[in-house]
Amino acid sequence: MANHSACQNDASKACGSGQKAMEERLEAFSLDNKNTQETTTTGVKVDNRNTLKAGCQGPSLMQDFAFQDKIMHFDHERIPERVVHARGVGAHGYFEAYKDWSDLTAADFLRNPGKKTPVFVRFSTVLGSRGSPDTVRDVRGFATRFYTDEGLFDLVGNVIAPFFVHDAIKFPDIIHSGKPHPSTEVPQAGTAHDTAYDFFGSFPETIHTVLWALSGRGIAKSLRQVDGFGVHTFRLINEQGKSIFVKFHWKPLQGLSNLLWDEAQKIGGKNIDFHRQDLYTAIAKGDYPEYELGVQIIKEEDANKYPYLLDPTKLVPESLVPVTPLGKMTLNRNVENFFAETEQVAFCVSRIVRGIGFTNDSLLQGRLFSYPDTQINRMNSVNNMQLPINRPINGVHNNQRDGYMQTNIHKGDVSYFPNHLGGNAPAIAEENQGGYIEYPEKIEPGATKIREQVSTVDDHYSQAQLYWNSLTVYEKQQTVDGLRFEVGKSVDLGVRKRMIDVLNHVDNGLARRVAAGVNVPLPDKVTDNSGHTTVGLSIEERPHPPHIKTKTVAILTAPGTNVKDAKAIYDFLKKEGAYVEYVGPALGDQEGLEITQTYTTTSSVLFDAVYVPDGSEAIKKLTTKQSTFPYGEPLVFVMDAFRHCKPIGASGAGVELLKLAKVEGGEKDGVFIGEQSSGLLEGFKHALIKQRYWTRMALDPPM
Repeated sequence: MANHSACQNDASKACGSGQKAMEERLEAFSLDNKNTQETTTTGVKVDNRNTLKAGCQGPSLMQDFAFQDKIMHFDHERIPERVVHARGVGAHGYFEAYKDWSDLTAADFLRNPGKKTPVFVRFSTVLGSRGSPDTVRDVRGFATRFYTDEGLFDLVGNVIAPFFVHDAIKFPDIIHSGKPHPSTEVPQAGTAHDTAYDFFGSFPETIHTVLWALSGRGIAKSLRQVDGFGVHTFRLINEQGKSIFVKFHWKPLQGLSNLLWDEAQKIGGKNIDFHRQDLYTAIAKGDYPEYELGVQIIKEEDANKYPYLLDPTKLVPESLVPVTPLGKMTLNRNVENFFAETEQVAFCVSRIVRGIGFTNDSLLQGRLFSYPDTQINRMNSVNNMQLPINRPINGVHNNQRDGYMQTNIHKGDVSYFPNHLGGNAPAIAEENQGGYIEYPEKIEPGATKIREQVSTVDDHYSQAQLYWNSLTVYEKQQTVDGLRFEVGKSVDLGVRKRMIDVLNHVDNGLARRVAAGVNVPLPDKVTDNSGHTTVGLSIEERPHPPHIKTKTVAILTAPGTNVKDAKAIYDFLKKEGAYVEYVGPALGDQEGLEITQTYTTTSSVLFDAVYVPDGSEAIKKLTTKQSTFPYGEPLVFVMDAFRHCKPIGASGAGVELLKLAKVEGGEKDGVFIGEQSSGLLEGFKHALIKQRYWTRMALDPPM
């Protein structure tokens, strides 16, 4: 192994500072096997092709140390996957503060504008195993580690603002209800089954988060286009000891987007790694994802205005408290080794730096214990923080010793405090010496030990109603469709009835629309809808970036395609930053077009838009049943793109394929046809910017 002693302590001095320190530290632990000969783990060069035997057909010998070394390591290569958030993808990057936020916090990384603080981000699904598809419906994790000069800060959140339960003691219950049935280990990676909705219907404080997950928020199109939320309320504390309450937000500068449920299901079959590849590809091409970190600020004296402030099942509406942008994160480097980095990174909510503090949120308090405990279980050692991906970039000095896989060689005999033999080193760090700032929070006078919750938690429905009211009519339809699918998977009629009753306390129209699809009697109205809305919740009302960088477009071809026409649209879109591919009957050169996908290997669900160029001979082939596409794949390609509300373009004879696929409408519907021209190309570009044409979606009639 490469010598890494210089990077173990005082890394900011030995290896530079900030992002450079992080990169050099990881490089110091990296190995490259190019131009080497194979050895055992003890360094002995070996012939690794055959086991040692007594004769060519004789028994293998126990003395074969090379075989033992190799097979034993193989038998122990895996570590336990995470109980939740097992399926994930990670990337490196950096964070820069917009200005000096010393008035808000003593945290150094928020007080030095322009300074690049290294970060590592892991996006994840919650319920599924490591091998489950990326595009399942889930709340998804958005965990960020800041490698600050003052230690590690892990902001471990989700892409959905509220959480299902208020108290950590219910966390095992919510996960057990959503996980596959223990009897059969099905269904995998989803809540569309009886036990999940038995719990949701029996425990209505979950309904706010359920609505988020059953809307477009639960089926992200790209991890580059998701919000991130700290979920809990935290404190920021400045050098003067003044505290404010904050809610952390990540907002993607790529805009928001989501899949339709039909798309998500088909992508799960076509490309199980859809989100991973999307993130890796964008970073590899230099289209670095950017996210703005912001906070909602609530002054200590104003906390009583928001009685739900410490309730993670609720949010603070942005219409009441806008988000203040603090800085920007850029993800600019893919991992070198998935296991060493993404799988071994050990996020813990308790990783905190001075200037940031916790609150009495019951779920947060439980997570402070649970996260370190689960990471020790996974890594089998309290020394998991010595792994390269987990080490802070500043020095680590304490009296912790020994344990499984201890990699540090501590000098001297003193490992206790106070002491005289070692000069009382390491010394206690006081607040005025850069030590952690403990906020002197006042304790409620006369408080007694009690297993109860504050009364505000009992308001299960007002924020669920606020979320429902804040969606567009098309987003509401997606939510209804999601509920019909999930609740409809519950075989037990009692489960379905209880869930409809919970929905009826949110909105009668919502409950009746879902009930009609799951064979439950339409409920009578039991509560009025206040009509309250807030900004920041609707995906469709979020502005889209004014460009088409990273948008994916499929150009459908066959022998006889008008090459000039196909190249013109290809060159135009590529120049604008889109990722464009020719799809054809076979891979390779086709009359001067480089075909990179076939009608067998890809599908329109993997693209943002579809274009059919001119070429009458090609269109005849694409619309005739043949062995190359026996199920009419080109027609299905276009039909699905239209059903999923994506931009579609065609020029010349390509229009005939659209007609046969029953694609209707004009430019206002996202369909661009005619002779190829600058106007047609620009129109298609602006359709890509818009992303979807939801007017194609069928809406329920009023109930």
